[in-house]
Amino acid sequence: MPEVSSHEPTARAAEPDADVIVVGNGPVGAALAVLLAQRGRRTTVLERRRRPYTLPRATSFDGETARLLAGCGIGADLGRITEPATGYQWHTADGRTLLDIVFRAEGPYGWPDANTMHQPDLEGLLAARAGQLPGVTVERDRQVVGIEQLGDRVLVTAEDGDGAVRSYSARWVVGCDGANSFVRHHLDVPVTDLGFSYEWLLCDVRLREPAEFVPTNVQICDPARPTTLVGSGPGHRRWEFMRLPGERAAELNQEATAWRLLAAHGVTPDTATLLRSTTYIFQARWADQWRVGRVLLAGDAAHLMPPFAGQGMCSGVRDAVNLAWKLDLVLGGRAPETLLDSYTEERRAQVRESILASVQLGRVICVTDPAAAAERDATVLAGRRGRGATVPEPAKPLTEGLLHRASPLAGEVVPQGRVRGPGGSGLFDEVVGRGFVLLLAGQAADGLDEERAAFLATLGSWVLRLRAADEEPQAGEVADLDGVYHALLARHGVDALLVRPDYHVFGTASGAPARDALVDALRAALGAGVPAAAAAGGAG
Repeated sequence: MPEVSSHEPTARAAEPDADVIVVGNGPVGAALAVLLAQRGRRTTVLERRRRPYTLPRATSFDGETARLLAGCGIGADLGRITEPATGYQWHTADGRTLLDIVFRAEGPYGWPDANTMHQPDLEGLLAARAGQLPGVTVERDRQVVGIEQLGDRVLVTAEDGDGAVRSYSARWVVGCDGANSFVRHHLDVPVTDLGFSYEWLLCDVRLREPAEFVPTNVQICDPARPTTLVGSGPGHRRWEFMRLPGERAAELNQEATAWRLLAAHGVTPDTATLLRSTTYIFQARWADQWRVGRVLLAGDAAHLMPPFAGQGMCSGVRDAVNLAWKLDLVLGGRAPETLLDSYTEERRAQVRESILASVQLGRVICVTDPAAAAERDATVLAGRRGRGATVPEPAKPLTEGLLHRASPLAGEVVPQGRVRGPGGSGLFDEVVGRGFVLLLAGQAADGLDEERAAFLATLGSWVLRLRAADEEPQAGEVADLDGVYHALLARHGVDALLVRPDYHVFGTASGAPARDALVDALRAALGAGVPAAAAAGGAG
């Protein structure tokens, strides 16, 4: 692993070119740049491609990720480039249903449970948003070839297609440069690889006429050829075909082969345009360390997973959101650099769980032995007998890191309901804003002292009293139009909810003394100290 130099830069007084350099301008890097710029941070994005990549990679994102993307200021346009998925089914070779998940049009996070998209359209929205923010500079045709850590800054060297070399400096660098990440290789961090991989032929098509597919996503668990069918946004669809044992990749990776396999699903040159057919090998691995000094990893640079749970890009966006608010606090001197260690701790644990779940699904799907497939089908069908369709599980909670772990709900993703404030009604995030939120009801709504209120203000927090749906909210209050928040508090016997900027619950409390202790716990966790006259009592 490269050492971090402790000597000072030659021009010690000179300001670096940016607060943060982001390497890679895919959805993860673009989202991170936007989130930082929205907080007033100067961000330079270095992208090796001269022009935007016009072919899709990811095809969907879940409701929690839609909420996170909306936080980038593109929520009003997401509906234009997406189509909600209706469900996800697994079928046997003879059409029996092994798994049946129904996606809700209005999920618990304020968005559809599953949203299909054409990835270039999403990247276009993020690019347009970045163009609205003066803090973002995107430089294309910049292949990063060197990284040097110099005390309180990092020097990044990039080369363009003509061989010209230029250096950039920043306080922090984040590698969002994909599976073959230069940044990860430079850091030389160890990687955990589960060794689970298969090769598939990926076929992206644009449909010539509108067509309805119910359910939107289907996995055909046929040992003769495991096959995936998924929506990929308005007018687009993807088929994926697994390479069989003994089949040569060169034979599979031909356009004629793609059309032959698609024809069995009614897809021909008369009904669709083949945008791309190519083979890819999925992997299951994660970097063991996501921070070395002032350089961090995010997205595919930090982790890769099989596609069966649809969590690859979603995990990368979660990385960006987790990292953005922490970098902002550190850059603003409101938290020590050690706060960034919680980024690896929190996100690696979540990603590991997602990868293990994806591998488990893959072991069920990627079966090509007819006898083993028949045994699998019989076992799964016996377990499903009498069971109807299910809905997706809640978003994965945090289990490590910056949490008040003694609290009910700590680490959970808080749901999003509709509220009414003095200025109007809508989803909570849009009406209130984004950042830390302290939501108070009952006795916890009694006055917060000036010192604690001032501390929360330094974080850009929202301190809000929760009102009933039929009450008229005043300044600093919101009416719970659907009863989502009152029900959540009542279910866990608390009346104070402290939520992080990434919508994970830091902690909960019951009553004013415990509420004060909860605020103090956050202050201590951020290294800001605890008021000397902290009220007695523990957060509930």
